[in-house]
Amino acid sequence: MTRASLERVEARPGDPVMSAALVAEHGLSPDEWEQILGFMGREPTFTELGVFSAMWSEHCGYKNSRPLLRTLPTESAAVVQGPGENAGVIDVGGGWGVAFKIESHNHPSAVEPYQGAATGSGGILRDVFTMGARPIAIFDSLHFGSLDSPQSRYLFDGVVRGVGDYGNCVGVPTVGGEAIFDPAYERNPLINVMCIGVLPLERLIRGEAEGVGNPVMAVGARTGRDGIHGATFASEELDEEAVDSRPQVQVGDPFTEKLLLEASLELIERDLLVGIQDMGAAGLTSSGTEMAARSGSGIDIDVAYLPVREEGMTPYEMLLSESQERMLLVAKPEYEEAVREVLERWDLQAATIGQVTDDGMFRVREDGVVRVEIPVKPLVDDCPTYVREGVMSPAVAEARAADLGAYASFGSDRDVEAALRTLLDAPSIASRRWIYEQYDTTVQTNTLEGPGSDAAVLRLPAEGRALAASTDGNGRHTWLDPRTGGRAAVAEAARNVACSGARPLAVTNCLNFGSPLRPEVYFQLAGAVEGMGEACRALGTPVTGGNVSLYNETGGQPVYPTPVIGMLGVIEDLERRVPSAFRREGDEIWVAGVTRDEIGGSEYLAACHGLVAGLPPALELEEAAAVVDFLVEGAADGAFASAHDCSDGGLAVALAECAVGV
Repeated sequence: MTRASLERVEARPGDPVMSAALVAEHGLSPDEWEQILGFMGREPTFTELGVFSAMWSEHCGYKNSRPLLRTLPTESAAVVQGPGENAGVIDVGGGWGVAFKIESHNHPSAVEPYQGAATGSGGILRDVFTMGARPIAIFDSLHFGSLDSPQSRYLFDGVVRGVGDYGNCVGVPTVGGEAIFDPAYERNPLINVMCIGVLPLERLIRGEAEGVGNPVMAVGARTGRDGIHGATFASEELDEEAVDSRPQVQVGDPFTEKLLLEASLELIERDLLVGIQDMGAAGLTSSGTEMAARSGSGIDIDVAYLPVREEGMTPYEMLLSESQERMLLVAKPEYEEAVREVLERWDLQAATIGQVTDDGMFRVREDGVVRVEIPVKPLVDDCPTYVREGVMSPAVAEARAADLGAYASFGSDRDVEAALRTLLDAPSIASRRWIYEQYDTTVQTNTLEGPGSDAAVLRLPAEGRALAASTDGNGRHTWLDPRTGGRAAVAEAARNVACSGARPLAVTNCLNFGSPLRPEVYFQLAGAVEGMGEACRALGTPVTGGNVSLYNETGGQPVYPTPVIGMLGVIEDLERRVPSAFRREGDEIWVAGVTRDEIGGSEYLAACHGLVAGLPPALELEEAAAVVDFLVEGAADGAFASAHDCSDGGLAVALAECAVGV
């Protein structure tokens, strides 16, 4: 299509004059600006610059991670929907599927912990129910600084309340997760939330915009100025100015979310829609362009029809707002009024703001005047990507070379007991009861095994079957050896699921790293993804999607590289599920797998000696797969009264946890 065939784009009166400084403020490099000029054939308007800034941010465009993510396995017989949609979907039998995904809300939670965590929960819930799945569980993987720090305690308290309040109000149980405390996360907490939902596979719907002339509708809450440029904010290092950026943190309303959930599922069940998408990062911009890109179509909208809650909002603000509890949907033309009736019955806003086109353009009008006209493909598929050189940092090299011989033995049994007491008192190992007692863990009555177990176990609609799920990661191990850390995160999640008796089936992942512009961080990112891919292939657990959160650093100090794995598996006979705690006196205790003389990167070194050093335990993939097979087959045969993974604190802590039932 030639430029002559397109409509005339008019800059808005009063918009800033384009300059190199303005482009840089929008997070775009000079080379990227030149690419934009090439795509457009002209200088973009200020509003168009904002659109490119959001879609070409790290958060939306994955420009430093996409080449690495393409190396991950994504297919298996169980995978129905892999990466590229709102959530992944696997087949769990009996005509039923499970939709699941994990995402981060790290930067917002560092700025405003309660709302940051709450809206992170809301966003991942919407990703799941836009697939046609009813959410049945939430998991949270949380990383904070030392609990001796008032700042960390403030963040910890706010985040836990935010996750709990949102899930409790929507009526979705929070059934598992992890809480890690380490000075490496002092200024940059990591808040990763996973949601799981179930759906009849025949009702699976995708975020597509098909059918020329089909109505495009904005539904849910009204649009405000909260969260503008949230995607760009999440793609930058935090500094003092950013920490004061509370206007960029969205504000959640779980009661509206509950209405939106029920209305969306009703629309899908009645087959009234062509496609539906959450307005998440980059708001209307990302939802509109991504839906069009999946279908090879275009979208023409007029923001004058968008329901707003603040006066005087500009197209720039309306396109980039990340106000919560909003959806973009494409209705079947004959059902537009039926869609409106459903939404009004649920007391939700519903406005037709445009239509699907066949010209491949993202076109935005303001009272009929075209303010944005950009080809969809460059925005979504042609974001520039980078493959960088990585190098191990000198600090890591020094830590890896440390002589740990003096820490590998004990002088007396009393020393062993003292070390175990110290480990059991360590915040990353001690009971999490204070956390999960704030969560409703049993609402919906599907929870068979909840917090405190190796994996949460949930009843499935498929008769007699259950779902097991876990989230796991180890930033300290990944800092010392990224490839081994990536492998180990996958293997630990698989073991946790297998300990319950479930066969691990698929993975979602959240990659939490510092700035990829630093060679030592890119080295960590590339190594961790390589290790994850190797473990996923060895264990037969493809990746169905996830999230990348980079620039988790303050003052040039990045967090530990922390890949978090969400693993799902299916128990064929829920009566054969295996609990974690000891059940009967006199039962034999077995150790499955090989125990080696390895204490590098251990919780023992960190908690008892204040040392992060050595090489983390090597992971032999064949051994890891054999342990998983042993656990799954033994559970199916009814051979185990209980099973528990040995991880942080090793065998000593595992035995103590089994004894007390933590």
